Amino acid sequence: MGADRKRAVRRHGPGRTAAFAACGTVLLAGCASMPDNGDLRGVESTPRQEAQVRVFAVPPHEDASYSEIVTGFLEALTSDDPDYEIARKYLTPQASAKWHPLRSTTVLADGPGAQPDRVSREETDSLSYTLTGTRVATVDAEQSYAPADGDYRESMHLTRDKKTRQWRIDVPPRGVVMGRSDFQRNYLSVDRYYFATGTSAGTAPHTAAVADPVYVRRNVDPVTEAVRSLLRGPTRWLDPVVRSSFPTGTALRNASESLTPDDQNKLTVPLNGRAARVGVDKCQEMAAQLLFTLQNLTPTMDEVELRAGDRQLCHLTAEDAEEIAVRGSVKRADYLYFLNDKHRLVRLAAATADTEPTPVPGALGEDVQLGSAAVARDEDMAAGVGLDGKNLYVGALVSGGPLGEPELTSAGPSAGKRLSAPSWDAQGDLWVADRDPGKPRLLLLRKGVDDPVEVKTPPGLEGRIESVRVAADGVRIALVVKDGEKSSLLIGRIERGDDGAGDGSGVSVHELRSATPELEEVTAMSWAGDSRLVVVGREKGGVQTMRYVQVDGSTPEGPAPAALSGVKEITASEDARLPLVGYSEDGIVRLQSGTQWQKVTADGTAPVYPG
Repeated sequence: MGADRKRAVRRHGPGRTAAFAACGTVLLAGCASMPDNGDLRGVESTPRQEAQVRVFAVPPHEDASYSEIVTGFLEALTSDDPDYEIARKYLTPQASAKWHPLRSTTVLADGPGAQPDRVSREETDSLSYTLTGTRVATVDAEQSYAPADGDYRESMHLTRDKKTRQWRIDVPPRGVVMGRSDFQRNYLSVDRYYFATGTSAGTAPHTAAVADPVYVRRNVDPVTEAVRSLLRGPTRWLDPVVRSSFPTGTALRNASESLTPDDQNKLTVPLNGRAARVGVDKCQEMAAQLLFTLQNLTPTMDEVELRAGDRQLCHLTAEDAEEIAVRGSVKRADYLYFLNDKHRLVRLAAATADTEPTPVPGALGEDVQLGSAAVARDEDMAAGVGLDGKNLYVGALVSGGPLGEPELTSAGPSAGKRLSAPSWDAQGDLWVADRDPGKPRLLLLRKGVDDPVEVKTPPGLEGRIESVRVAADGVRIALVVKDGEKSSLLIGRIERGDDGAGDGSGVSVHELRSATPELEEVTAMSWAGDSRLVVVGREKGGVQTMRYVQVDGSTPEGPAPAALSGVKEITASEDARLPLVGYSEDGIVRLQSGTQWQKVTADGTAPVYPG
């Protein structure tokens, strides 16, 4: 049965799903009799299936009632049937030909309720049902997840064949519909990787690997499906700022191809003729995209071979892929930074808390009291906002470096309505929000020292930007936006155009989308992976919580961070080896994977990793 579907079904109807364990033994569910009229009645949820268990539907039995047809069809939508062949057996041939289950998936808080619009005491060969529920999310034809809300209500029509007297659905719902727990059991988030080119401060241009998360069916050949999805290209949202190295039209050689790594952890990918003439460099970029993507699914896979026709195009190991494109920061952070009890910028080794913090070299560690700070990703420059939030200072992290004049000054009436904490991007540019109610702006300083230019934000953006964090890939930005009493985490796409002014004013942020629709108040956030952030906030009427979220608004698999009371600020690194660090009522604390929070120092605030 669907894990959380509270629908009008008996437990042992013909649509009951069957499961088999990893050994592959198929257990078919029996079909018990069901009433041939009346409403569908809610049942208790069944436990969520283990990841190794696959679930299959069974076809309708002879003379199944209309309620059994509805029940069986909705159950079949949550099964691991690769092509929804069993679900189609509940449809008329004409409806099956027009039904496209992969075009959309609607996720509801609970499974869909199904109510007949009219049940006549007289014999009828036509009947309508209404499917209802509360929307949680949708997955579109690009396999892209998006949070949703509001009521779900859609009609479904059944007819009885005049000759066979068998009920079938002739107007099915659009796409697939299921409850949240069924979705979590059936689907798996996979980061596909595409490329963006940028220049980090002090380094040559580099290629950044940008994660583009999609959802594939967990138990329906996910490796092959992830490859097919990668070959189709990036989602519409990310497409303007990334590229794929695969030539347009590249696909797997055969439509029925199924890909599996061999016992040497190498995957061979046979491509069609579109890829036959690529050079070695381009081919290795293609292989790097595949390795980065598939390591989500099979972490042990360490080599890819690409073929077209009967010849090898290239092969690439996971180690060599890291030389082609950078995932996360160009370099691993050497230090964790925070403000000490004198509001000076200090640092300690990022990988350990056993050392004593020391002042950073230069004026930001000696000459000015700060309320917030940020350190460039190469750790050569730093920026700090004064304790009153009014002035932004930028300086080199070198001994004897002087404190120059402020690079930016806010006219806001109070500290909380002036400058936000700054953030450095992968190009070595500095971002900051001016929260002045009279002139709220998102600002960019080229290399941290050029004149501030206003970044264009989407028309109609409601509220004021409270905080800013730019992803290591340089093409995505996370913003906390406050509108009245609500503060939300929004993810935007950074586009760097040339408007002819030559002053950097061509930079703009597009298509902001919510990553935390369930949170009423977001108080702190940080990037914590290629497509993941850690967020501190509150649900409406709830207590403070800390959780990981995906850039698409979904919840990643795995445990949430250990509970921590009184969290005021949080920082994480895209490098998973470095601990999560927070500022709470206990001071600066750190969380290494698999452990509990440990105190670093009681006298500190505003912790940050480079970025």
